[in-house]
Amino acid sequence: MAMKEKRNDWDPPAVTARMGWRYHHLGIPTEEKRRGERYIPHLKIYVSGFATSPFGIEWMRFEPDCKISDLVRTVPHIAFEVDDLDEAVKGFEVLTSPTSPSAGVRVAMILDNGAPVELIEFSKKPES
Repeated sequence: MAMKEKRNDWDPPAVTARMGWRYHHLGIPTEEKRRGERYIPHLKIYVSGFATSPFGIEWMRFEPDCKISDLVRTVPHIAFEVDDLDEAVKGFEVLTSPTSPSAGVRVAMILDNGAPVELIEFSKKPES
């Protein structure tokens, strides 16, 4: 269900206003080593910043032989939490099919006008 409707400057995006997607983070590729990096060996990436950023900014540094697409390695992406990942990717151009980077987490990358968008589903979250 690709969104091609026009919206006013003050209107929220359709994915948040009508589809219930929730902002999760902004992923920014970097080539600089950053303080507090955490290495994710099976993805061959280093991530930092997410746990401490009040804005949900996550920095990502990639190993040279990382298999993640060049687009994700070079263009920042926005990530949304969704309730049903398989349903959420329907109708969009899928860059990375649903996969599980860690226990209880499934992710996929879709494309919107040449920009990567990450969708995340959590199967295990603590009760609020």
